[in-house]
Amino acid sequence: MYRKIGLFILSLWLFFILTIIITADVSICFSKQCEFIGFGTLLSNNVIPLICVFCLLIGTYSYFDFSFKLKDATQIPFKISKIENIDYEHLTFLTTYIVPLVCFNFVDTRYQLVLIILLVVIGVIYIRTDLFYANPTLALLNYRIYRVDGEFKDGIRENIVLISRKTLEVNQRVDYIKLDNRIYYAKPKSI
Repeated sequence: MYRKIGLFILSLWLFFILTIIITADVSICFSKQCEFIGFGTLLSNNVIPLICVFCLLIGTYSYFDFSFKLKDATQIPFKISKIENIDYEHLTFLTTYIVPLVCFNFVDTRYQLVLIILLVVIGVIYIRTDLFYANPTLALLNYRIYRVDGEFKDGIRENIVLISRKTLEVNQRVDYIKLDNRIYYAKPKSI
């Protein structure tokens, strides 16, 4: 469960970066009469960017945790019998959630509260519906998404979602790690 939450936060990396750009309030002065406004004022003027930086750090940790988990542990390989590339789902998540959220009014407290509620609701839906594979950040990091049918030792499984850094093909044998009931990380079987 915590990995799914981490992957949700990772999926919002672009949102956090854009929010930092939009909301950061750092005074820059080049004249001789400039004075430092103080850390207290600097921090209080930048609460939202600081929260976004914290979330970026959580996302970074989640990515490395995800990558580390996927290194060595694998199940018995299976053979892909049918494959469909569904990389477009990265773009769907990006255009449906991230782009509209960046247009929020970050100054008004009511809008900030609405934004937090929306992020929590989107996160709950994202986790309960197992949409963590439609992660635009993973797309930027060169991961691909496939919907496959596979021939396993115990029979055929249909409509499995595979996340892979490599291009996969029909009749290819793949090692995998089960991330969820129907979502796996896969890599071509090394010979």
